[in-house]
Amino acid sequence: MLPALRQVNLLRRHLPPPRRNFTVQCELPPENELIITQAVKLLQSSENDWNSDQLLPLLFSSPLSRDLLAITFRLGSSSKALNFLEYVRANAPPEHSSSLSFVFYGVLKLYSRESVSKTKLSELYKMVREQGVPLTTKSATLLIQSLQKAEMVDESFLLFNDLDPSLKSTLIFNTLIGGLLGRGRTDDALQVLDEMLKPNSEFPPNNVTGSIVFSELSKRGRSPGRSIKDEEICVLVRKLCECGVFPDTYKLTQLINKLCRKRKTNLAWDVLHDVIRLGGVVEAASCNALLTGLGRDRDVKRMNDLLAKMKEMEIQPSVITFGIIINHLCKSRRIDDALGVLEEMRGKGGSSGMKVEPDVVIFNTLIDGLCKVGRHEESLGLLEQMKTQSEHRPNTITFNCLIDGFCKAGNLDKAHELFDEMNKEGVLPNVVTLNTLVDGMCKQDKVSSAVEFFNEMQRKGIKGDVVTYSALISAFCNVNNIDKAMQYFDMMFSSGCTPDARVYYCLICGLSLAGRMDDASHFVSKLKEAGFGLDLYCYNVLISGFCKKKKLEKVLETLQEMEQTGTKPDTITYNTLISYLGKAGDFETANKMLKKMIKEGHVPSSVTYGAVIHAYCVHGNVNEAMKIFREMKSTSKVPLTTVIYNILIEALCKIKDVESAVSLMDDMKETGIRPNTTTYNAIFKGIQDKKMIDKAFELMDRMVEDACKPDYVTMEILTEWLSAVGEIENLKKFVQGYKVSSCSA
Repeated sequence: MLPALRQVNLLRRHLPPPRRNFTVQCELPPENELIITQAVKLLQSSENDWNSDQLLPLLFSSPLSRDLLAITFRLGSSSKALNFLEYVRANAPPEHSSSLSFVFYGVLKLYSRESVSKTKLSELYKMVREQGVPLTTKSATLLIQSLQKAEMVDESFLLFNDLDPSLKSTLIFNTLIGGLLGRGRTDDALQVLDEMLKPNSEFPPNNVTGSIVFSELSKRGRSPGRSIKDEEICVLVRKLCECGVFPDTYKLTQLINKLCRKRKTNLAWDVLHDVIRLGGVVEAASCNALLTGLGRDRDVKRMNDLLAKMKEMEIQPSVITFGIIINHLCKSRRIDDALGVLEEMRGKGGSSGMKVEPDVVIFNTLIDGLCKVGRHEESLGLLEQMKTQSEHRPNTITFNCLIDGFCKAGNLDKAHELFDEMNKEGVLPNVVTLNTLVDGMCKQDKVSSAVEFFNEMQRKGIKGDVVTYSALISAFCNVNNIDKAMQYFDMMFSSGCTPDARVYYCLICGLSLAGRMDDASHFVSKLKEAGFGLDLYCYNVLISGFCKKKKLEKVLETLQEMEQTGTKPDTITYNTLISYLGKAGDFETANKMLKKMIKEGHVPSSVTYGAVIHAYCVHGNVNEAMKIFREMKSTSKVPLTTVIYNILIEALCKIKDVESAVSLMDDMKETGIRPNTTTYNAIFKGIQDKKMIDKAFELMDRMVEDACKPDYVTMEILTEWLSAVGEIENLKKFVQGYKVSSCSA
């Protein structure tokens, strides 16, 4: 061993002192290369053949123990390196115990480059904890990273907690926090972060800490484990800012967007203002995110406060800033204020040196806003400005807004004119253009024109979507052309367009109203096959249709289905059922249904009472009808209506109880309910049979006073009666709008 030792010492004596810039990549001083090469050569043989007499002098003869790291790297594989680690641990003299740290670091580095099993990593972890392998800050950091990569989070956390404080660093803290957050260990990560955020912490957070934490805070999707609460976000941002660690513009904007989407604008406001107050850099993008949230909440005051703060902090607003403000003002129908902002953008509103060119989005927002409040001429003025004074030419959205505005105003001619102009300007229409014009024509009952336009656009390559077909199907249902509606439903399928629930609802309601209940039931089945469910309106239309067809079994089946799907009947449902049961003469069930209606919290309306009263009258039980009427009048808060009086007056006249009918007519006057032509026709017919000519003149005068115009039924009754009794002159005066009682007297 001595000759080898002398040889090494002799070699070292003639070499200059080693440099201290040794790196992880093993960029070695060239003077150590010979020693390292010799050691590596000896270590290439089998472990059992290692010559300690030759190796030990090379490894431990001088303070250059960091050469061991280079030797470890040169071995090339983690398994050889691990054997070398065991060899050094067994043979290192006490004064060279620190050399074990360098070999261990080398082993870890090789492990990190290979796909090492959890078992091997566990062995290293146990070696550190049980056999006392000394760690450096670098090796501790690398071991924690390796453990986290292998999903051994508990082990990494335990290792961190057991580390000597002298080995800890901000880098180790960052490494652990990132790993814990990435694997859903939120509470553990926050515990470690709290240690960094303590006043006068030895390991204060840095920008890397901020990047890790702010990235986690701004995540939109669900993270594994417990998500950080919104209130915690505000606290963490403030504490990091107090340590001089600020989110960059992108992360801050993400954070504010996240909070605003959850309608937590108060917290978003606090985050932004904490960053500003503590000296962080804030740009327009972050302010824009908060402005959007405040606009959604219609918080005008704080929108203005934020704009004032931007001006105070000299944060230059962008075109997006103005776009958000204008959009909010337009949605609030404050169009003049929005136009004022446009002038301010152009430097015409007295703003000091502020000039931002409005973009096409701002023009489109203003045009749409003007159209929605009916100021169509001004919207056309903005269109001209875009064409002549702006860098931003009108686009498809511009013309769609205008066409929609004029369609809703009923000015289809102007809408078509704009469509023609759109084509001349080279602006391509899209499916929204098609839908807007088709819907506009359908709503003005120009279904044929809508179909013609639809076919023309189809030929030009613009295919209809579910909105197009819904408009056409609805239009044909409204004009009771159900066959055509069903034809377009089939066409919709063949074009590859999937109907939505509204299309099915439209057909079901149209078929029900047309009395085609079998077809309606067929489309109910199709709707369910498509994965949709009926809404309350559809159920009511179906029940009404089945009632009209007197299909009690289908009515009960529909009611049972409503109960199963959790759809509660409303007043319309009960009114329909009570009316049907009353007409069928099943008053017992009708009364039970009325009680159930009240029990479930639905207040019977005049329609409800009218249905019951009408049912009793139809079945000749006028006394019961009058009893309900009197109860309704004395105890119910439901207002009496002309329709209810008409039902009773007509029923009383039919049973020759004209005096009671006349009394009801007088009662209408006392209660302030105006009779209509139907009321007068019923009473004229009754008093004609009783030959009450004076009462007829009185009622004719009252009809003139009420400005209630006679119809052909009125004239037929009075002409036949007054001609027969020689009062044709009074009839002429009545027709001319004059009173007749004084003439008769």
